[in-house]
Amino acid sequence: MTFSGFPDEALVFYEGLEADNSKTYWTQHRASYDDHVRAPLQALADELSPEFGTPKLFRPYRDVRFSTDKTPYKTHQGAVFHPDGAGLGSVYVQVSADGLRVAGGCWRLQPDQVERYRRAVGDDVQGARLADVVRRLRDAGYEVEGDQLIRTPRGWPADHPRVELLRHKSLHGSQQWTPADWLHTRAALERVRDAWRAFSPLNRWLDENVGATSTPADRRR
Repeated sequence: MTFSGFPDEALVFYEGLEADNSKTYWTQHRASYDDHVRAPLQALADELSPEFGTPKLFRPYRDVRFSTDKTPYKTHQGAVFHPDGAGLGSVYVQVSADGLRVAGGCWRLQPDQVERYRRAVGDDVQGARLADVVRRLRDAGYEVEGDQLIRTPRGWPADHPRVELLRHKSLHGSQQWTPADWLHTRAALERVRDAWRAFSPLNRWLDENVGATSTPADRRR
């Protein structure tokens, strides 16, 4: 299947799911989800995977085991791509009633990764390189954010020139587009690809300076 855009029926499906997040609605409209949401996203993933790595399409079901919100279904469909051979850094795409969202970077760092991240931010060369990457993304209109400490991390001066970056415990860029005619065409693929290419310097910095965690899987937070 060649990607030709996300049809309007995909947005209508999620508008309905937001209004009625129930098994009854899901069962009655499952074919619409399969045909107008899942299939186009899979087609987009197939076309972009040679450049951006192995895709993973997320399940549409929420994990409600530890949540007070027991609604069973996600009101968006997302996919994440991990570059083959890279230790850290990924790109993400999501479709919902709100339109299309893209992102890139890291969403959670383990303690050993946070330590390496801050050490690299504090380095004159690598820290300045990351600051330039972040500045370029923001100048291009992307949001750059992530979990942050309120205070300066222990051992670092409060007046450090890159103190904002030092406070981060994760770092990612993103862009949200509201529904428009281009979403229903191949222009959607071009926008996703252009954004992910813009995130490539951030992912490359993270991979080179932070890398994969050494924390065993059963001890990760």
